[in-house]
Amino acid sequence: RGVRVHQDAVVAERALAANAADLGLAGYTLHDLDAVVTPDTRLVLLRLPRALESLDRIARAVARRAHPEVVVVAGNMVKHMTTSQNDVLAASFGRVDVSHARGKARLLTAQGPREVAEAAPVKMFDPKLSLHVVAHGGVFAAGSIDIGTRALLAVWDALPPYATAIDLACGTGVLASMLARRTPTARVIACDVSAAAVDSARRTAAANGVTVEALRDDGLSCQPDASADLVVLNPPFHVGAAVHTGVAQRLFADAARVLRPGGALWCVWNTPLRYTPALTRTVGPTREIAAGGKFTVTASVRPTAPAR
Repeated sequence: RGVRVHQDAVVAERALAANAADLGLAGYTLHDLDAVVTPDTRLVLLRLPRALESLDRIARAVARRAHPEVVVVAGNMVKHMTTSQNDVLAASFGRVDVSHARGKARLLTAQGPREVAEAAPVKMFDPKLSLHVVAHGGVFAAGSIDIGTRALLAVWDALPPYATAIDLACGTGVLASMLARRTPTARVIACDVSAAAVDSARRTAAANGVTVEALRDDGLSCQPDASADLVVLNPPFHVGAAVHTGVAQRLFADAARVLRPGGALWCVWNTPLRYTPALTRTVGPTREIAAGGKFTVTASVRPTAPAR
């Protein structure tokens, strides 16, 4: 009883709820990172994130808010662990112990919280775009604008008009803010599975003085059918360290469902992945807007309903 849980990914939250329901378990509550730890917290269990910036943000949140006798037990598979994780924990805790490996996994145990500052978001300004970006450490491309997004922005003037547009898998929300700036009267939605990404998109929009609805969602599961004129997408192509196209395929299907007839999905993707056939099959007729050795930008149009 009394277990407080924070998970960055909404899919993990939904999986926990489904597993708990199957087992008839209760007694846990879900919280944002800045609210999950309380002065009564004496034990924290953590799966070590791959990004050191994410670990630093978590470690600082625990050290600042937990009971002085808190013990943090953090683990992962050895192949995903580095000594830099020890150093990050040691910046927020006076003692960090390393266990022997067991079953190809290892634990780090941290005790003695230090007086540390809150982890500050990363801020940058792009003079070419005249755009502010504000992001939590560990979010994809925090502190920069990735080259895939830049490839899409290079053809930004060719976008079709829209009353409702969605930045799917929004990350730091660069595309969402650019959509809102391009058409201030439009409804612009930024969606991402990650709580840190959604808050970053919200902060980026605020820094640029534009209005964006930032929503945490598994793809577009909360969006109604045929409700958007435009979806822009820079899909992730890694699951962990492996190249994996499954996430992109799901996002294509979500975009197809949510687009109105005649609406378009503008997508930038790694050229070697050759997504054009999949986009044509899933969304509709697809044409290349720009193509290069690294990235391709395509526009896929949702077919209009056949005449009766």
